[in-house]
Amino acid sequence: MVLPVTAQVSTEAPPAGTSADDPLLDGRRRPGVPQRELPPEVTQTNEGALRSPPPEAFPTDQIPVPDRWRLIETLGIVKERWWDPYHQNTLKGDRPLCIPTEAEQARRREAGLPKCRTPKFLGLQGDDWFFVVNAISDTVVEPRTFPIPVGVQTTDRPGSIDVFGKNDSLVLAQTFIGSVSLIKGSTAYKPPDVEYRLTLAYNVNYVDVSERRVLFVEPSKGTDRLDHFLGVQEAFVDYHIRNVSDRYDFDSLRAGIQPFQSDFRGFLFNDQQLGFRLFGNRDNNRWQYNLAGFWRLEKDTNSGLNDVTQTPRDDWVVTANVYRQDFPFVGLTSQLSLTWNANREKGEIEVDDNGFPVRPALIGNLRARDYDVFYLGYAADGRIGRINLSAQAYGAFGRDRDSIFTGEESDIRAWFFAAEPSYDYNWLRFRGSFLYASGDSDPHNGTEAGFDTIFENPIFAGADTSYWIRQTIPFAGGGRAVSINGRNGILNSLRSSKEQGQSNFNNPGTILAGVGVDADLTPEFRISANANHLWFEDTAVLKELRNEGSIAKDIGFDLSVATIWRPKMTQNIVLRASAAALVPGDGFKDLFANSDRDDVYYSVLFNAVLTF
Repeated sequence: MVLPVTAQVSTEAPPAGTSADDPLLDGRRRPGVPQRELPPEVTQTNEGALRSPPPEAFPTDQIPVPDRWRLIETLGIVKERWWDPYHQNTLKGDRPLCIPTEAEQARRREAGLPKCRTPKFLGLQGDDWFFVVNAISDTVVEPRTFPIPVGVQTTDRPGSIDVFGKNDSLVLAQTFIGSVSLIKGSTAYKPPDVEYRLTLAYNVNYVDVSERRVLFVEPSKGTDRLDHFLGVQEAFVDYHIRNVSDRYDFDSLRAGIQPFQSDFRGFLFNDQQLGFRLFGNRDNNRWQYNLAGFWRLEKDTNSGLNDVTQTPRDDWVVTANVYRQDFPFVGLTSQLSLTWNANREKGEIEVDDNGFPVRPALIGNLRARDYDVFYLGYAADGRIGRINLSAQAYGAFGRDRDSIFTGEESDIRAWFFAAEPSYDYNWLRFRGSFLYASGDSDPHNGTEAGFDTIFENPIFAGADTSYWIRQTIPFAGGGRAVSINGRNGILNSLRSSKEQGQSNFNNPGTILAGVGVDADLTPEFRISANANHLWFEDTAVLKELRNEGSIAKDIGFDLSVATIWRPKMTQNIVLRASAAALVPGDGFKDLFANSDRDDVYYSVLFNAVLTF
C-alpha cells in the first residue's frame, strides 16, 4: 500500500497584491516576474478618517459632471424657482453666479474649467461667487399703558391738576429690511474669501398717546405722530486674510457698518455701528477672538435706525475679547473681555427730531460732559451636566469729567452681574433669572457707582415680552426727556435716550429676580411665561432729584406670557403674541401716580416676522 506524501501547507494569507500561484520568497525573485513595490506610506492629519478609494474602484462607464451645483436639477429632482427659499436657489447662495450661454460652457469644458463663471459685468475675478438676498417684514401692534406726565402749558383735559394724566397709548410699526451679499468662495466648509454686504431698513411708525408734550416738545402739536425713516444697518467688506490650519482656523478683517454683540446676551453693547473688526479662531475653533473699534453713528429718534446723513458722534468704543470652548467644564464656553468707551461730547448740544434735548440730558446741572470708562468682563454660556447656564459679570472703572451733581471730576466704580440657569425636562425648560447692577448711594461723594452700559439690548428674563424691558418709564421730576429705563433695556440708568444719549453712572441701580418656563407644545407652537420682581438697588439719586425724603426700593412684579407660532417649523414665518403686566411696588408708587389711579400697567404685543 502506497501512502500519500503529506505536504506542509502554510495557513498564512499571501501578501497584499499577490496570488497563491505567485508567492514571493524573502531574498529571491522569479525570472520574468516584476518586483512588486509597496504603495507609499499614507499620512493623515485627521486620525481615524477613511482613506479614499483608488481610481480603479470607480466604474468606467460614467463621466463626471463638471458643474456639481446643477446636478440635482440635471437629474430632474428639483427645479429652481426664484421665489422658493426652501430648495436650491441662486438668490439664496445655493449656487454660484454663472453665464448660461452654451458656447461659453462648451469652451470651458474643453479647457477643463468649471462650468460656472462670474458674469463679466460685475467686474469680479475668478469663480465661485455667490449672491444672497434676504428680505424681512417686521410688523408690530402694541397697545400699552405707562405713567404719562401732564403737559405743563396745555392739556387735553382742562382743569386737570395731576402730575400724571391718562396713561394709555398705541404703537403701530412696520419695518422692511432688505439685505444683499456677494460672497467669494464655497463657504459650506471654510470661511468666505471676501464678502460684500449691504442692508437697508425702512420703518414706518405711528404713535397715539393721551397727553400733549409727550411726542413733541411743542404744546401746540397733537397727541399722535406718523413718521418714517430709511436707515443703513449694514455696509461692510469682510476679507479673509489667511487660514492657519488644515481645519480652516483663520484670521479675517471686517470694515464698515456691521453688527456686534459684546457678550452672549447683549448686556453691554449690542448694536450695528461703523467700525473695524479683526476676528478669527485657533485650535479647531476652541479659541475665538475679536479685536474691534467702532465710531458710533447718530440714530433716528423715532425708529432707532442708523442715520448716515449726520456726522458720527464723538463717541468711540474699542473692545477685545477671547472665547474658550469647554472651559472650565465640557460644554461651557468662557469669555474674557475688555471694552473702552471714550466719549468726547462735552462741547455739543443735541436735540432729537421731536424737539427734546438729549445731550446733555435734562437732569442734574444740565452740563455737557466727557467720560472714559473701561469694562472688564467675564461671561459663561453653555451647560454643566444637565444644567444650562448663561452668566455675565462686569466691572466698570473710569473717569467722568463733569458729574451731573457736583460739576467736578468723579471716579466711576460700578458692578454688574446676571445669571440665567435653566433645566430641560422633556418639552419643558424651567428658567431662573437674577440680575444685580450697582446703584449710586451718594451722588456728592466724588464716586459714581451706578452701573450703566453703552447700548444694551438684552435677551434675558423674558426679553421684549417683559413689561419693564419693553417699555420706557419717563422720570418727570428729573426732566421730561429723561426716563427711568430705556426701551428694550433693563437697567434703571436715568438716560435721555439709549440711542442718542450718554451713559449715566449716577443712577439707582437695578435688582431683578425671576422665574420662567418655556413649553414647546408642538414643533410649531411655544408658550413662555415669566414672573420677575424688580427693585432699585439704592434710591439716593432718586431722592435727590425728586427732592423727597423717602422713596422705597420696591419697583414691583413684572408678569408676562408669550406665544410663538411657526407654521412651517422654520424661521421664515414667526408669529408672536404676548401680554405683560406691572404690578407696582411701593417705590414705583412713590414716584408715579395717575388720574385713573391704576393698580396695574399693561403691555400687549402682536408681532409678525416674515423672512425670505
